[in-house]
Amino acid sequence: MVQFGYTMMTEQAGPRALVSDLVAAEQAGFDFSVTSDHYFPWLESQGHSPYAWSVLGAAAQATSRIPLMTYVTCPTMRYHPAVVAQKAATMQLLSEGRFRLGLGSGENLNEHVVGAGWPSAQVRLGMLEEAVEIIRALFTGDNVNHQGTHFDVSNARLWDLPDDLPPIGIAVSGEHSCSVAGRLADLVIATEAKQELLTSFDAHGGRGKPRVGQLPVCYDTDKDAAIARAHEQFRWSAGGWPVNAELPGPSGFEGATQYVTPQDIAEKIPCGDDVEEFVDAVRPYVDAGFTEIALVQVGGDHQLPYIDWAEKKLLPALRRL
Repeated sequence: MVQFGYTMMTEQAGPRALVSDLVAAEQAGFDFSVTSDHYFPWLESQGHSPYAWSVLGAAAQATSRIPLMTYVTCPTMRYHPAVVAQKAATMQLLSEGRFRLGLGSGENLNEHVVGAGWPSAQVRLGMLEEAVEIIRALFTGDNVNHQGTHFDVSNARLWDLPDDLPPIGIAVSGEHSCSVAGRLADLVIATEAKQELLTSFDAHGGRGKPRVGQLPVCYDTDKDAAIARAHEQFRWSAGGWPVNAELPGPSGFEGATQYVTPQDIAEKIPCGDDVEEFVDAVRPYVDAGFTEIALVQVGGDHQLPYIDWAEKKLLPALRRL
């Protein structure tokens, strides 16, 4: 049975609101949750970007059932992989086994802040692969020394490890990333309903592993207001991954999306309160073979009405897919 998740989108709400909204989502019956890990919002109109790992720690204590997951953390530039391993192990302990570590090759938007430049996509995937190998080595509890192409680790060890290690997910967008995920990940992550990504993941060793997708939605009883909000805050998504990974800041996304119209966004993001329109947007992910689908409600201050509507109408309809 496909599971449906709630997204704590750090780009559009402050830390306390993110946690309180997740508590409501757990009570409403969402099956799992995911959390973005940003330093910048995509657009200034979103207006937030708290530290995701502090939010996750608070969320682990404020909830009791709902699984937690980074969607996704880049373990190569802002964070050294040895530090990511420690954070993930601690989160698994705090959440009593409810945490999964979602990883990806990152976006210039967030990783540029450490002043290390922005490597090519091929180099970034090489860095990600090496980072996952380091994280897995540290998850053994052994002392780790590593001198690699991209990272050095000197006499590192994790002193607090859970009995059940957090599963590792890897985000994919093409053949190369699918090959890395198939070999190294416990689950695959994608933000497009492309069956070929899952087929490639399977071909490289991912068969039978969970596959987690995500898509934005914008609930509002006023459809025009929903379209306007989705355009104001989520038009960055129209650029696609090759563009979104490269732009260095919100002003870049403002410029890149200046000709994206509200109607363009309304054709990509279900807006309003027509349950069937939302179900139709989710259906391609189900048909492609995703086992878990996280929804992102656009608008940080529009979460509670959405959660209430999802509990009463959307989740029951989605579970009939």
